[in-house]
Amino acid sequence: QVQLVESGGGSVQAGGSLRLSCAASGLIYRRYCMGWFRQAPGKEREGVALTDTDGYTYYRDSVKGRFTISKDNAKKTRSLQMNSLKPDDTAMYYCAATEGFCYNFMLKTGELEHWGQGTQVTVSS
Repeated sequence: QVQLVESGGGSVQAGGSLRLSCAASGLIYRRYCMGWFRQAPGKEREGVALTDTDGYTYYRDSVKGRFTISKDNAKKTRSLQMNSLKPDDTAMYYCAATEGFCYNFMLKTGELEHWGQGTQVTVSS
């Protein structure tokens, strides 16, 4: 059974930084895609950043240049360094993973099999 556990959320003022981490257990795939989605109250879930074991990486346009996703395939972790945070970044952030490569369309569809419980990020103005 795959479990994804997020950590690192919190509250920060606009312009600040946070680092999220996701640790996977039970992930037996040789090749997998893993990354971050977010959902703000009253809004649809949206993809933030994905990267797979081969290094294919995708970001949503609004976070490019501010967020960086990193991976440790051996430890099966993904981290999301978030800089220059804006109030619009406020959301519950979810880690997700699935077997195979990442594709850009997955940021929109969210077609990943496994999901974590989420960690809250709040950015105040």
